[in-house]
Amino acid sequence: MARAHRLATIVAVLTSLYALLFFVILPVPFVHEDVAVKVLPTIPWWALVTFGSYALWSMGWGLWTFRDCPDAFEELMGEIAEAKNDLRAKGVTVD
Repeated sequence: MARAHRLATIVAVLTSLYALLFFVILPVPFVHEDVAVKVLPTIPWWALVTFGSYALWSMGWGLWTFRDCPDAFEELMGEIAEAKNDLRAKGVTVD
């Protein structure tokens, strides 16, 4: 659970900092207040789009390089065949 705690701590700190900046409790350094008022509401959407882009990229990269791991590929194909045979033995049609 160390990763989960660390992630929760980081998210809580960043959310608190964002709330302090959004409600103008803390001023944004080196940025004019008018610019900060226009930019701060878009940061959560930007973070969501960035995370989505990263997630899609990492999933696509994993699919692209899947056959580069022949041992994992063979192991997975063997497990799929074993599961199909087990289901056939129980009377389930899989093909």
